[in-house]
Amino acid sequence: MNGLTLSEQYFHEHGLPMIRESFPLHAERMACGLVGDGSECFGFDDEISRDHDWGPGFYIWLVRGDYNEIAKDLMQKYEQIPKTFAGYGPRQQSEWGNERVGVFEISDFYSRYIGYKNVPQNNSEWMVIPESALAAATNGKVFYDPLGEFSSIRNQLLNFYPDDVRLKKIAARCMTIAQSGQYNLDRCLKRGDQFSARYAETKFCIDVISLVFLLNRHYTPFYKWMSRSLIALPRLGEEVHEKINILIQTSEYSSKLEIVEEICSLIIAELKGESLTDSSSTFLLDHGPIIQSKIADKELRERNVWIG
Repeated sequence: MNGLTLSEQYFHEHGLPMIRESFPLHAERMACGLVGDGSECFGFDDEISRDHDWGPGFYIWLVRGDYNEIAKDLMQKYEQIPKTFAGYGPRQQSEWGNERVGVFEISDFYSRYIGYKNVPQNNSEWMVIPESALAAATNGKVFYDPLGEFSSIRNQLLNFYPDDVRLKKIAARCMTIAQSGQYNLDRCLKRGDQFSARYAETKFCIDVISLVFLLNRHYTPFYKWMSRSLIALPRLGEEVHEKINILIQTSEYSSKLEIVEEICSLIIAELKGESLTDSSSTFLLDHGPIIQSKIADKELRERNVWIG
């Protein structure tokens, strides 16, 4: 069974009845779900995933006052519900998996992932949060949230970056994609420097995937799930996923360079379709400054175009 489905069924069978019976005055003020680290939160868990930090379990999120009042008692009750469910469990907790389920204060939970207790308040705060952290903070599913406090923050994060931050990151990806793929990969291959060539190719793929996620207004997840998540994106997801797989599997020098240019051409067409650039250049490096010039925030617009 998919881990997210398992946890949701487990919550409704055992978690919600426990909450309503033991904490009737607080039951309508809690939020419950499964969000954050772990393959099951992205829907990518399989039999390999089940050897650690997988199985019946869920989070209970509380506002600060309620957390201070009942968190200890609530965690004790949570620990008393059955550890197995539908033939699965108990969870095999790893050394670093002790905070993937259980009772959390809402702002502490978000701070753990994005470094802020609430939605970032300005472009500078948005810029410093890793994309994968935002992906982890907004994945999975909320099973129950009558108060709406947890989901309010979640939904604001899911609205994606402010427009200027998105443009800054797109501009920076254009620069690094061009540098690693259209420029350095060729030079490293000519020199026979296999380490540098593989690094350039990997860097190219990572930044291409990040740019496709930015175009689709979705956060790029942790590297282990980047490729699997890419294929589902409506804008360029399937095409780029296919071309990247061909790129990393071929050893033919000229074929690699051709695929790089094909991917860059697809990206440039999308950028033009969104009216982010009007350049006729096939070199993505030439498009980065044009995109950055469209940023309204003066401080962000004047930052180094390579950094994003």
